[in-house]
Amino acid sequence: MKNSLKNKKEKSELFRYLGIASTVGINLVISTFIGFAIGYYLLDKYFDTFPWLTVIFTLLGIVAGFKYLFKVASRISNDKENSKD
Repeated sequence: MKNSLKNKKEKSELFRYLGIASTVGINLVISTFIGFAIGYYLLDKYFDTFPWLTVIFTLLGIVAGFKYLFKVASRISNDKENSKD
Protein backbone atom coordinates (compact mmCIF):
# COMPACT_ATOMS: atom_id res chain seq x y z
CA MET A 1 0.00 0.00 0.00
CA LYS A 2 2.78 2.37 0.95
CA ASN A 3 4.62 1.60 -2.29
CA SER A 4 1.63 2.44 -4.49
CA LEU A 5 1.18 5.82 -2.80
CA LYS A 6 4.86 6.56 -3.32
CA ASN A 7 4.60 5.62 -7.03
CA LYS A 8 1.53 7.84 -7.50
CA LYS A 9 3.34 10.76 -5.86
CA GLU A 10 6.40 10.24 -8.07
CA LYS A 11 4.23 10.09 -11.20
CA SER A 12 2.38 13.27 -10.28
CA GLU A 13 5.71 15.04 -9.66
CA LEU A 14 6.99 13.80 -13.02
CA PHE A 15 3.98 15.19 -14.86
CA ARG A 16 4.27 18.46 -12.96
CA TYR A 17 7.92 18.82 -13.99
CA LEU A 18 7.09 17.92 -17.60
CA GLY A 19 4.45 20.63 -17.64
CA ILE A 20 6.89 23.16 -16.27
CA ALA A 21 9.54 22.11 -18.81
CA SER A 22 7.12 22.59 -21.70
CA THR A 23 6.33 26.13 -20.57
CA VAL A 24 10.04 26.97 -20.50
CA GLY A 25 10.48 26.12 -24.18
CA ILE A 26 7.41 28.07 -25.18
CA ASN A 27 8.50 31.02 -23.06
CA LEU A 28 11.94 31.13 -24.71
CA VAL A 29 10.40 31.31 -28.17
CA ILE A 30 7.70 33.82 -27.26
CA SER A 31 9.99 36.19 -25.37
CA THR A 32 12.47 36.18 -28.27
CA PHE A 33 9.69 36.89 -30.76
CA ILE A 34 8.22 39.68 -28.63
CA GLY A 35 11.64 41.31 -28.32
CA PHE A 36 12.09 41.07 -32.09
CA ALA A 37 8.61 42.46 -32.77
CA ILE A 38 9.08 45.42 -30.45
CA GLY A 39 12.45 46.24 -31.97
CA TYR A 40 11.48 45.79 -35.61
CA TYR A 41 7.84 46.74 -35.92
CA LEU A 42 7.57 49.43 -33.27
CA LEU A 43 10.90 51.11 -32.69
CA ASP A 44 12.98 50.64 -35.85
CA LYS A 45 10.15 51.67 -38.14
CA TYR A 46 9.32 54.67 -35.96
CA PHE A 47 12.90 55.92 -35.44
CA ASP A 48 14.29 54.61 -38.78
CA THR A 49 17.24 52.90 -37.08
CA PHE A 50 17.09 49.46 -38.70
CA PRO A 51 18.67 46.99 -37.65
CA TRP A 52 20.03 48.31 -34.36
CA LEU A 53 16.94 48.34 -32.17
CA THR A 54 15.81 45.04 -33.66
CA VAL A 55 19.06 43.40 -32.61
CA ILE A 56 19.03 44.98 -29.15
CA PHE A 57 15.44 44.02 -28.37
CA THR A 58 15.84 40.52 -29.79
CA LEU A 59 18.80 40.01 -27.45
CA LEU A 60 16.76 41.41 -24.55
CA GLY A 61 14.00 38.92 -25.38
CA ILE A 62 16.49 36.06 -25.36
CA VAL A 63 17.89 37.23 -22.02
CA ALA A 64 14.37 37.41 -20.57
CA GLY A 65 13.69 33.86 -21.74
CA PHE A 66 16.85 32.53 -20.13
CA LYS A 67 16.15 34.46 -16.94
CA TYR A 68 12.83 32.62 -16.73
CA LEU A 69 14.60 29.32 -17.45
CA PHE A 70 17.03 29.83 -14.55
CA LYS A 71 14.20 30.94 -12.26
CA VAL A 72 12.25 27.76 -12.97
CA ALA A 73 15.35 25.58 -12.61
CA SER A 74 16.18 27.07 -9.21
CA ARG A 75 12.55 26.65 -8.09
CA ILE A 76 12.60 22.98 -9.07
CA SER A 77 15.94 22.50 -7.33
CA ASN A 78 14.60 24.12 -4.15
CA ASP A 79 11.46 21.96 -4.30
CA LYS A 80 13.56 18.80 -4.56
CA GLU A 81 15.79 19.86 -1.65
CA ASN A 82 12.77 20.68 0.50
CA SER A 83 11.08 17.37 -0.29
CA LYS A 84 14.19 15.42 0.81
CA ASP A 85 14.12 17.01 4.28
